Amino acid sequence: MKIAVYGATGAIGSAIVDEARSRGHEVTGISRRGSDTPGDLTGDALDADFATAVAEKHDVIVSAIGPSRVEDDGTRFVDSIANLVATLGDRRLLVVGGAGSLQVDGVRLVDSPEFPDAYKPEALKGAASLALLREAGEDVDWTYLSPAPVILPGERTGSYKVELETPAGEQVSIPDYAVALVDEIEQPQHVRQRFTVAN
Repeated sequence: MKIAVYGATGAIGSAIVDEARSRGHEVTGISRRGSDTPGDLTGDALDADFATAVAEKHDVIVSAIGPSRVEDDGTRFVDSIANLVATLGDRRLLVVGGAGSLQVDGVRLVDSPEFPDAYKPEALKGAASLALLREAGEDVDWTYLSPAPVILPGERTGSYKVELETPAGEQVSIPDYAVALVDEIEQPQHVRQRFTVAN
């Protein structure tokens, strides 16, 4: 399968690239700053012409980009997801999402009193991107994968628990998150759905 991964040089994006390549998929890593890996591309998910050309040459598009944690990116992140949707054609889009939109007892994590203020702007942009996907037409083939509330480097066990709207557990390792995402690419179980995984 031909898979394009935006945000391929980030911690989660690079793990997805490695996992997919280890399974024999043909992966094109894409980032704004570029990489030294042959075949990878330098490009921006906000560039409509670029995103269209990428979609035409791949079976699956993965967005592993995220809102900036160091500065307010305005609407850049959400606009990037919107552009990937608009240029997707009949391809499939998988979005690396956030945990802030997960719910416990009907309350989003981002709206709970204990949610750290420092992460709220990022979490709200993630929630906005999920809302955008849910409002997309029925012809848009998307999946949004939220991690557990804590995602961090760790062991690749190849095992994970799944839920839809509530956290499946407290944390997930980045390698196992990548396993779950590539599993979803290979055997779609959550088309036009959000799901979440935890160890």
